Amino acid sequence: MQSGSSGRPKRLQPLVDRPLSKGKGEVTLSAFGFLFSEMVQKCQNKARTVQELESRLCNYGEHVGVRVLELLTHREKGLKRETRLIPLLSFLTGSVWKTLFGRPADALERHTQNEDEYMITDKDPITNKFVSVPSDMGAFSCAAFVAGIIQGMISGADFVGIRFSCGCIWIWMEH
Repeated sequence: MQSGSSGRPKRLQPLVDRPLSKGKGEVTLSAFGFLFSEMVQKCQNKARTVQELESRLCNYGEHVGVRVLELLTHREKGLKRETRLIPLLSFLTGSVWKTLFGRPADALERHTQNEDEYMITDKDPITNKFVSVPSDMGAFSCAAFVAGIIQGMISGADFVGIRFSCGCIWIWMEH
């Protein structure tokens, strides 16, 4: 208990009854870079191939994605989840991308030949700024972590089907 301005004891609300604050939500790039590079090193020490390394990063990202989806649907949508794919993808490339990376995604495109496939493009992923890729690792991209975040969000919203390749995130509907 704390004393109020009138000198009487004031009861604090229980933690679960307090509103969820918006918070600043900002982490310095140096802190993110340090933590992310440590995570990549941990994955690299356990992985034997580039595909396994990307898979491990993607798995870490999935855990983040599920939690970010819960938090942002609570904060921005009042616990209303998207049940249609296009509005969900718009939410991910707009609000979610701005919250996570400080700017919206560069593009959300529908595949020209297959109408059930979509591609999210980020031309300059923040994850690729902090890790230098040795030449023996070929086409390894740390953006697999971002693909995992999106995968976690899409699976958390009960959609399936995601693939990461060539710096793009492909999403498709399974019937």
